[in-house]
Amino acid sequence: MLVVETVGKIRRAYFVQGLAIKAISRELKISRETVRKVVRSEETEFRYRRKEQPLPRIGPWQEMLCELLAENEKRLPRERLTLIRLFEELRGLGYEGGYDAVRRYGRSWQRAHEMRQDTAYVPLSFAPGEAYQFDWSHEIVVLNGITTTVKVAHLRLCHSRMMFVRAYPRETQEMVFDAHDRAFAFFKGACRRGIYDNMKTAVETVFIGKARDYNRRFLQLCAHYLVEPQACTPAAGWEKGQVENQVGHVRKRLFSPRLKFRSYAEMNGLLLDRCIHLARTGAHPEQRDRTVWEMFMAERAALVPYAGPFDGFHARVASLSKTCLVRFDGNKYSVSSRAVGRPVEIRA
Repeated sequence: MLVVETVGKIRRAYFVQGLAIKAISRELKISRETVRKVVRSEETEFRYRRKEQPLPRIGPWQEMLCELLAENEKRLPRERLTLIRLFEELRGLGYEGGYDAVRRYGRSWQRAHEMRQDTAYVPLSFAPGEAYQFDWSHEIVVLNGITTTVKVAHLRLCHSRMMFVRAYPRETQEMVFDAHDRAFAFFKGACRRGIYDNMKTAVETVFIGKARDYNRRFLQLCAHYLVEPQACTPAAGWEKGQVENQVGHVRKRLFSPRLKFRSYAEMNGLLLDRCIHLARTGAHPEQRDRTVWEMFMAERAALVPYAGPFDGFHARVASLSKTCLVRFDGNKYSVSSRAVGRPVEIRA
């Protein structure tokens, strides 16, 4: 294959310097046929394109492998087979070739399939006070000298990009409620719409489309703060892409290198201070001449006014045993004998 530098040398030698084809061939150590092809053509680049790719081993099994790859593509991502597993299935059907041939063909098939399945996305824009996004992440810190995995609640205003993060030991429902209350108290208001994934503390049943059966206590939280909940499509993280990006940003800027604390209160105080610092010093991604904090201050007037703290206990219906015990969160608690045989509500 001729590189473009050689083509340029041949053309300059013939058309500018006036050298003969025989002299160019001798000087550049290239065959006369090659020099003649470059001189007679107006092309400045030559590429070799194989007309037909020989598949001595995979050829007879090409149709079967395509069927296996297409069937595998229809499965859920976590249930898809690897190429080595597809190779083993093909061997079971009588294929005698090696894995490399299957791997090369499978990779080329997947690349072609991905090109056909390319998806276009429309950038989302939000008006002031329109929506916020909520998500969880897990981070590793040193708490009282012990390496601990903590759960971090992320809440982000979609218009101003102002973020709020708070760490908890778990992802229980009462901690979801506490994170919302502290975030709205800090923002001095809430948005008209909240965007969530299908976390079990909020969504009990996922139906077709956007229909959801929300948890009763979670709906009470939304009614208290005048928020309309909206759950994302399963496995469609781009529907709340801002908070998804915030998780990685916070991990790099706030939790690296590994932080050390004596208590959760000390940790959350530092996290809030750093969120404010990043907002004051970081430029808004769309309005580069303004900081995130300036956009947040302007958005505050459009927020739904803060309605005060929500009584964020976790509630569920349970039944008592004949020994006057009720089970909650892996533990048993004693209850008055008058409640035996009657439905009770546990509030934690």
